[in-house]
Amino acid sequence: MTTLASDTAMIMAAGMGKRMRPLTATQPKPMVRVAGKALIDHALDRLEEAGVARAVVNVHYLADALEAHVLDRAVPKVTISDERAQLLETGGGLIKAQGQLPDPFFCLNADNIWLDGPRNAFADLSARWNADEMDALLLLVGHAQAANFAGQGDFYMDPVGRLQRRQPGRIAPFIYTGIQLVSHRLLRDAPQGKFSTNILWNRAIEEGRLFGLAFTGQWFEVGTPQAIAPTQDALQRG
Repeated sequence: MTTLASDTAMIMAAGMGKRMRPLTATQPKPMVRVAGKALIDHALDRLEEAGVARAVVNVHYLADALEAHVLDRAVPKVTISDERAQLLETGGGLIKAQGQLPDPFFCLNADNIWLDGPRNAFADLSARWNADEMDALLLLVGHAQAANFAGQGDFYMDPVGRLQRRQPGRIAPFIYTGIQLVSHRLLRDAPQGKFSTNILWNRAIEEGRLFGLAFTGQWFEVGTPQAIAPTQDALQRG
């Protein structure tokens, strides 16, 4: 059995959920239900199954409702990173929560739904992790494993797993699932206030320290109301 690289995950749950409107007019996106369960509960259940003990959840939009929903949970034990005063985007959110996070830590989006392959996603990331070489290890899927996804992909990956960005006008074979394992080294000398994690990833790419891992399971893009029904159908089948 693989020992996990971290006992803690950051769940990014502070966004406005604009693409999920009108379902997010009165509830935060992480509480939209898919297959009878709130999106964030799908993520928390996967963390529990993998043996991740703690989850730090950032909140901003309709924060009171989301906070009340997750704080009753025993496993993983949830603590809050409060962004009520200012939405900090992905990078700023990580920096604000950094004091609650060990080195390394898992990070995932609150709207992630996936079906694991032979081994769970967090065990897969842990088995591949190399702190000497990596600032972050991103879980990636190919287009065939990315249900509801209609984009051009995000990354190219070389034979040892180092990542490069998709080139303009091209298709990249790998899509970022929203799940990663992150070293505090990635967060060093970060900008102040709100900013995207892409800034930190770009530096890691330049330094040859952003790596990817091809996921062995199935991942579902659940960004719009139209994606809910096909996702529910797939989950019921599999």
